[in-house]
Amino acid sequence: MIKTPYLLFLGDAPDQLAAKVAQGIKDWRPENAVGQYRMDGCKADLGLTDMTLREAKAAGAKTLVIGVANRGGVISQAWKKVLVMALEEGFDLASGLHNLLRDEPDLAAVAEATGRALHDVRLPEVQYPIANGKKRTGKRCLAVGTDCSVGKMYTALAMDKEMRARDMNCTFRATGQTGILITGDGAPLDAVVADFMAGSVEYISPDNDADHWDLIEGQGSLFHASYSGVTMALIHGGQPDALILCHEPTREHMRGLPDYKLPTLEELCDVALTMAKVVNPACQVIGISVNTQHMSEDDAASYLAELEAKMGLPATDPFRFGAGKLVDALALV
Repeated sequence: MIKTPYLLFLGDAPDQLAAKVAQGIKDWRPENAVGQYRMDGCKADLGLTDMTLREAKAAGAKTLVIGVANRGGVISQAWKKVLVMALEEGFDLASGLHNLLRDEPDLAAVAEATGRALHDVRLPEVQYPIANGKKRTGKRCLAVGTDCSVGKMYTALAMDKEMRARDMNCTFRATGQTGILITGDGAPLDAVVADFMAGSVEYISPDNDADHWDLIEGQGSLFHASYSGVTMALIHGGQPDALILCHEPTREHMRGLPDYKLPTLEELCDVALTMAKVVNPACQVIGISVNTQHMSEDDAASYLAELEAKMGLPATDPFRFGAGKLVDALALV
């Protein structure tokens, strides 16, 4: 088990979105976030107290979590000095990057010498089966996005929180490094060998009670040239009964792909639903989740109202305004 609480390492993150792992932990497990560590040039800020390693240790932090999700998921050489110092100060290290901590000889050597633990949460620990496509009992909801990093995980977590408050039978199913660090369990989907990705989603969302909802954490986008494969695995392995469309309306292009524009919500609805009906002909699109963090409250409210009228679906920012509308729609499925 990863020891809590955490010191969240933001490194030299170039923007706020690059620190989405740390942001997710801070937003959903604030009791585990003692403070943040930022290097020179860091352009992300969680609003937590900036701490040195010694200050964080004195405040009770036990694990330094790499809270940056960079393109390619690599451990930057610029971070190494801080990571080594953290081990020497008595911290364990945790990372959700593709580049594993245990594969870095210098970090592995210092961890062994100091008796500290290296936690690579993006390393599959289960031999997942190939998907069989058989219908499972229980119900499943999946968030799909017009792009990466538009709020799919936040949507599922917000719905999980609202459903629990209503005493509804549900489970959040983590499929990425941030979700796993928040909940302590799940499948690191984009690190699973391609043939077994859909099977891993079946594995973490097994047969359940008839009234039980699995809220499956979404990943990637069907329209993203880099990451569409992981989304398809979620759709076919998840066999969703309900889809939530997720969007960030201020984006000018796909994340990391300046030559690609975002699809419309109508296009996402048509394509995602077509793919979902391959494995579950009864699947429905039940609502829209919009990430309005870069909009004023008045602009966000106007945009959501216009979207509801245009699409004929309930629309909300579940983190800003609550997930009630989405849960109301889910209860009708």
